[in-house]
Amino acid sequence: MKNLFTRMRKLFLAMFAMVTVLSCTDLTIEGTDSLLQETPEFEGVEDVAGSLTSVYQATYGMLGDQANFFALNEVTTDETLVPTRGTDWSDNGIWRQLHNHTWKQDHGFILTTWNQLNGNAYRATEIIDPLSQASAQQAAEAKFLRAFNMYFVLDFWGVAPFRNATDPGSSIPTVLSSQEAYDFIVQDLNEAISDLPAVGPSAATSRASKSAARYLLAKVMLNSERYTGAAPNYGQIISLIDGITGEGYALAADYFNIFNPAVDTETIWYANESLGIGNRIWNGLHYNMTTPDNGGGGWNGFSTLAEFYDLFEGDANQNYMGSNQEERRGWVPDATTADNTSNWGIGYGFLQGQQYSGSGAALTDRSGNPLSFTKDLSLTNSNETNGIRIIKYHPNPMPPGVAGGSQSFRAHEIIFRYADAFLMKAEATLRNGGDATAMVNQLRALRGASALANVSLQDMIDERGRELYYEFWRRNDLLRFGQFTKDWEYKDPSAIGDANRRLFPIPLAALVSNPNLAQNPGY
Repeated sequence: MKNLFTRMRKLFLAMFAMVTVLSCTDLTIEGTDSLLQETPEFEGVEDVAGSLTSVYQATYGMLGDQANFFALNEVTTDETLVPTRGTDWSDNGIWRQLHNHTWKQDHGFILTTWNQLNGNAYRATEIIDPLSQASAQQAAEAKFLRAFNMYFVLDFWGVAPFRNATDPGSSIPTVLSSQEAYDFIVQDLNEAISDLPAVGPSAATSRASKSAARYLLAKVMLNSERYTGAAPNYGQIISLIDGITGEGYALAADYFNIFNPAVDTETIWYANESLGIGNRIWNGLHYNMTTPDNGGGGWNGFSTLAEFYDLFEGDANQNYMGSNQEERRGWVPDATTADNTSNWGIGYGFLQGQQYSGSGAALTDRSGNPLSFTKDLSLTNSNETNGIRIIKYHPNPMPPGVAGGSQSFRAHEIIFRYADAFLMKAEATLRNGGDATAMVNQLRALRGASALANVSLQDMIDERGRELYYEFWRRNDLLRFGQFTKDWEYKDPSAIGDANRRLFPIPLAALVSNPNLAQNPGY
């Protein structure tokens, strides 16, 4: 593989030389010739406030997509898959490869995510540079955003390229090792905490705050062994989360209401993104599941595995109200509970069994067969009703003052949530030799789940799965618990146990343009 990269670089240089030779027919040199233009020296960001908002919006837009960043974190796991249904969702196998763990270095989502994360980090670096004369708070917000984006570069690829804003435009970015990148991120966050505002539960949690930075620092440190080889400082993690609690954040009841835009005690940081959370609503719903503002219905793609669904308490064969299920598993309206004013016939959480319209009429698929979602799946040949669907952000209730509209386009998707911080503290307690049973049972009682006699590491990751599904963290969790390469349904047997799958391949375009990068093992 190394020889391939060498040959490609040589080919690139040869092509460059050929173009240069061919262009010499006209020896008159124009001042506008692109090869002679130097990149202007960086003199600072002119509009710091506008640039900072731009980095927020670019980060939020990346999170709101159903592909790229979301797919790398969720579709690669035992939680989510996108089966091919006839000709739907084939897309040349790009979704199947993620769940199968058979992706290669040319996978489009990997390249796009690499560009998005590194681009966001560099724009934050420009704001942080002293030439931009950002205020202390603006620089702190930029350091928080740089840390967030750089953290996922580290998490996905194990290294992080870096370039100062004042470096010449033609310079090749240095590459921080895993340890160096970790230290850099931790330093950014520690510095940011000092100058970020203290923001408790409120509508203002769409921007960086001390609590958001403490959460991210705790998350980075909890995973530190993967990046540095050293055990995490569990005491410091617990202290960071106690600092979040001290600012008024707390577990909230009424699980699915947490994902509505109203202020609650759980939301530490949310994405205020103009395109809204439609991807979280529609990518799993069937075409015939509609709302007043979306007569075209869902996109009938994303599903969950039966084995993930079975982690939740309740009747394994149905999920109607009264199936003895815990709150987080949700419920599916039936003919008597479907209601145009409260749910439009669309369920909450995991959708299994016969689906109904808001008037209580049984829905059908496009061929007229009962629209009844089953656990059965085939990664390459599923039908319209195969697969239990996930919906955490419900299209109802309607936003205030919007008659007949849904919340598909509301700008409110949670990124950091207190229940996650609470479980991180419980995990740190357990890994540090303590007993986390009381903490986990506190959460379970709030969610209508029965108490556990004691809590093991397996119980801990299962609890995280039940609480945090569809919130970007499943891949990260599986890696920390050493389960990302385990066996699960529809994964390629040759990928099971392959430690190389713990990192994604560095995109070929990045390798060609930056000789400081080296491809990750196995690609």
